[in-house]
This record gives sequence, structure tokens and C-alpha cells, in this order.
Amino acid sequence: MGIAALLDLNVYVWVILPVLIFLGRILDVSLGTIRIIFIARNLRYIAPIIGFFEVMIWLLAVRQIMQGDHINVACFVAYSAGFASGTYVGMYLENLLSIGKVLIRVITRNDSKELVDCLKAAGFGLTCVGAEGSTGPVNLIFSVVERHDISRIIKIIEQFSPHAFYTIEDVRFVSESVCPFRVKESRMPLWLPNSRRRAA
Repeated sequence: MGIAALLDLNVYVWVILPVLIFLGRILDVSLGTIRIIFIARNLRYIAPIIGFFEVMIWLLAVRQIMQGDHINVACFVAYSAGFASGTYVGMYLENLLSIGKVLIRVITRNDSKELVDCLKAAGFGLTCVGAEGSTGPVNLIFSVVERHDISRIIKIIEQFSPHAFYTIEDVRFVSESVCPFRVKESRMPLWLPNSRRRAA
């Protein structure tokens, strides 16, 4: 074997192959993260398709690592680094996709009429009840919204009740009858004069 051929082989074994394994691991781990998200969101028909490609890529990556008589440390490092990077990429894609619905629970000591009116005007379905907190009467507001609407509803909450306590939880299933149809073009401005803002 000539020197040029040996150099080409070394470049493939120690550079090109590890890079391909690294990229493959990023892809299959990202698909795995998305698959789990789809299962949690009850999208059962899409998850198996993603799982097929996920395992196929994983098998190809493992096959490249296991073949040959010598241990390729670069491939092992690339495999591990790809897994770690794929986990991060998967979480980023999950936030980017914003699939599914969440339950937002708001607890405020203020008169919540303006907050409730603004949420209704923005097209969010909600339930408001009175409750008793550790320091006195409070208002409890529940709303089920799309994940991509989280930032909008939080801006409204912080505008009308900046010291309100709120939590956000994933929802697996929601009866559509409790979620009113909202026209996407209808948007309520998030700014209001300072005189209308109240602290909780």
C-alpha cells in the first residue's frame, strides 16, 4: 500500500468516519427525543415512523464502530459526543416545535377582573374561582393553551399582575369543547398605560 493510500485510509478512519458517527448520533438522538415527545403528546401514528429511522441510523453508527480488528478511540469519542450533542439538539427542537397544550395556573391577590378580561379578549379560554391563601383571599385562574402561546399569556399575566404566582404543566389530553376556537389574526395589544397596571 502506497503512502498516499495509507494517508487517505488514516484520514477516513480517524477523521471522516468519526465525523459521520458524530453527525449520525446527533440525528438519531434528536429523533429519539422528538419520538418521546410525540408519545407524550398522544401522537401515536407519527412516533413509530420516527422510531424506525432512529434505530436504523443507530445501527449504522454502531456497525461502523464495531467493525475492524482495532479499537478506534476517535469513533468512541465521536459516538459519546454525538449522544450528548443530540440530547441538546433534541431539547432545542422540542422548544422550537412547541407541540401540545399546557395548563397555566395563576394565583393572584389582586382583583383579577382586568386580567381575566384581557385573557378573554386575547381568545384564551379560562376558569376563575375564588380561593383562600395563607395570607388571605386569592383568585385562582386556570387556562389550557397551546405551548406556542405560553409567552403571550405570560406577558399578559406579568402586565396586569406582575407579582402573581403561576405554574405551567404539560397536558396529555384536552377535550376540545373546553377550548374555544380562536382566530389567529385576532391579537390584543400587550401594552397598556401604566395607570392600568396593578401589582399583585
